[in-house]
Amino acid sequence: MDHAELLITISASGQVMVEIKGAKGPRCLKYAELLKELVGHEVRRSLTREYYEPDQQVRFNTELHQRRADG
Repeated sequence: MDHAELLITISASGQVMVEIKGAKGPRCLKYAELLKELVGHEVRRSLTREYYEPDQQVRFNTELHQRRADG
């Protein structure tokens, strides 16, 4: 998944709470840091279960080696 969903809640007192969905592991923290820069400061951060799930981007490196029979 190459996109993330940001759920933003603003309370009556003006407190902003953001939940990041669809970004696993370190990718999630990149979004959190960007939001922190935009808002100005962060009171608290908690990691969800999704943070600890493996990112679904799997890369395969396959090489085919063939031996030639000479003679």
